[in-house]
Amino acid sequence: MLDDRYTLAYKLYPYARHADQDADAPVRHPVVVLGGGPIGIATAVDLAQQNIPVVVLDDHEGVGMGSRAICFAKRTLEISDRYGAAKPMVDKGVVWNIGKVFHKDGQVFDFNLLPEEGHEFPAFINLQQPYFESFLIERAYELQKQGAPIQIRGKNRVDAVTVHDDHATLEVMTPEGPYTLETDWLIGCDGASSPLRTMLGHEFTGQVFKDSFLIADIKMINTNFPTERWFWFEPSHGSGASTLLHKQPDDVWRVDFQIGWDIDRKEEMKEENIRRRLDAFLGDDVEYEMVWSSIYTFQCKHMDSFRHGRVIFAGDAAHQVSPFGARGANSGMQDADNLGWKLGMVINGQAPESLLDSYNSERLQGAAENILNSTRSTDFITPKSEMSHVLRNAVLELSGHYEFARPLVNSGRLSVPCVYDGSPLNSADALIDGPARTRPGAPCPDAPLADGFLLSKLGGQFTLLAINCEVPEALTESGVTTTVLSLKSADDKTGALAERYLGDAASAVYLIRPDQHVAARREHYDENLFRTALKRAIGKE
Repeated sequence: MLDDRYTLAYKLYPYARHADQDADAPVRHPVVVLGGGPIGIATAVDLAQQNIPVVVLDDHEGVGMGSRAICFAKRTLEISDRYGAAKPMVDKGVVWNIGKVFHKDGQVFDFNLLPEEGHEFPAFINLQQPYFESFLIERAYELQKQGAPIQIRGKNRVDAVTVHDDHATLEVMTPEGPYTLETDWLIGCDGASSPLRTMLGHEFTGQVFKDSFLIADIKMINTNFPTERWFWFEPSHGSGASTLLHKQPDDVWRVDFQIGWDIDRKEEMKEENIRRRLDAFLGDDVEYEMVWSSIYTFQCKHMDSFRHGRVIFAGDAAHQVSPFGARGANSGMQDADNLGWKLGMVINGQAPESLLDSYNSERLQGAAENILNSTRSTDFITPKSEMSHVLRNAVLELSGHYEFARPLVNSGRLSVPCVYDGSPLNSADALIDGPARTRPGAPCPDAPLADGFLLSKLGGQFTLLAINCEVPEALTESGVTTTVLSLKSADDKTGALAERYLGDAASAVYLIRPDQHVAARREHYDENLFRTALKRAIGKE
């Protein structure tokens, strides 16, 4: 049997009356997060770990039906590890690094998304979204038991919002009637249709793609399919213009058929018609049980600004992409990762409110990058003209024989974290001939050490990472104190740390942000320069 979290509307935060509902005047909270999906809960966990009071309001009482998002990238797992939720995700998830691309009857090529050694987490896991959400929710309750100021209120629907200069007022409906509360900061994580975005009159810009895709999640126990991502262009079985196959936990497999724009959805969703496609794809001798199915179309859109005064948007409420490349939930987790520390520092008086403008600029950059890659994937998978179709198939034919053509094949460029080149929080790169992958703005790559992995030691605060270089025990500037991680060549058992952080340099000092992006790097420690870099990284320079 499948876990209840997968098959049912699992009530992880059932409605309970709160004292706010009986207050004589609206109670003011520092932060309210609207939406109890993965991005809303992740944002709340980030703030709670900083001991910042946060209330999550959700119209439901827990995770919903269907697997929905299933592919969670290495960076998402690294973020989840800082939140204390990664281990159960990896334990439950299906780990994979290999993908294969087919055209009609033949394999074109395969690829490895994490060919180098020395990373704590894999390139991807496949994990049904209800599991992913529930592990974050369980972490939230664990924090609550430890005394962290986090609340999740189910069946609390926000019907109206009034935004003021220094707070927002929310009209909330519950099974026992309405009540009003206030919040200094309102975070909109209420999904692609975002009632909050609609209430405040903010729109998306972008395009809608005229194609339809049928998802069928099926349970198969006896199958020879490996734990890999398999993608077919123009599959010979004729069940769709393209087909994607993924394995999930509980012996469940995701099959995704491209079925065209001019379809009768009601007919396509009939079980006999879904089975007709599945039988053509799998063969008549394969036994399976249907678990969940859906038809979707998609948009590549984003808000012009993710911050509107005291209201900030994240996840699908702020941006939408096609599912090709697994950029939706993974991008949303990077939103939470970017926003959490900045809002925490603003609330704690360590940074000016203007620091939040860098959330807007950096994550708009991330959204634009994701939409660009997502659009390119979609254009390759669904050619819009006869000529583009001919050119696409020529690339597929060449890639089966020649290495140079394979990078041109685009079955969905898989999600990678954004490098914040040009961010106002970056200092000039002063590590001559340092590795490009760890330049200012880049996310820190992991590396194995003698006693664990690098990222797990960086934690979630500003850190001075010193490699073969003397640094003070801490650096304090403008009320912010860094931690220090000092490493020597002896700690670098495989050479990966030197390759990823030193390049040709003999030593290096990095200033690393709480979201584990590089803010500054130099070959040697200079107190004045790193003080300046820290001030810039918190928006005071």
